[in-house]
Amino acid sequence: MDKTITRTDKRIVVFTGPSIHPKDAVKILKADYRPPVGRDDVIKALQDKPDVIAIIDGVFHQKPAVSHKEILRALKEGVTVIGGASMGALRASELDDFGMIGVGRVYSYYKNGIIEADDDVAVVFNPQTLEQLSEALVTMGYNFRLAVNEDLINEEDFKSLVQTAKSIYYPKRTYRKVLKDARIAEDKKEGLERFLDEKGIDLKMEDAVEVLKYVKENL
Repeated sequence: MDKTITRTDKRIVVFTGPSIHPKDAVKILKADYRPPVGRDDVIKALQDKPDVIAIIDGVFHQKPAVSHKEILRALKEGVTVIGGASMGALRASELDDFGMIGVGRVYSYYKNGIIEADDDVAVVFNPQTLEQLSEALVTMGYNFRLAVNEDLINEEDFKSLVQTAKSIYYPKRTYRKVLKDARIAEDKKEGLERFLDEKGIDLKMEDAVEVLKYVKENL
């Protein structure tokens, strides 16, 4: 895949996967797309002398996560590092005082303490296809809040749904499982399921697109 962005001729490395697949991402930004970032992957990327590193997705439990130290090294070497959507949002909220750029709503949620844990954005995905196989807690909470705003559920229902989602280990966290286990009225479950199918927002994908557009338009 072309490792340069034609408009600026800058060398850009993007770590992504389940939030936005490289085949979709490349339609927005030409870059060197790599699988979700793990420990030492940023160090390896530095060997290719990138101008920009964008971190969207990363591993959490499959292997050690990308370290703060390696991102700081990239910044020290003059690389622009941007994060959003998932692991990128978490690391950006921790390192923006050192120069990492954070983009999107998930980043702002971490920065403002609305969410705090890795588990809020963690999902399980197929390592071969990068297909997402579970749902992120932050996305679920966002969509459940939209359902409250649409008067499909009330605040007590919202709390029950969020608590149920939190109680499920992240690889098994799906809307189907949450709706099955949550203690809310069956008719509300049916209405909520329709709402999620028709109007549910993929929060992490939207933020991933914002990261790519930020790089394209600002760097």
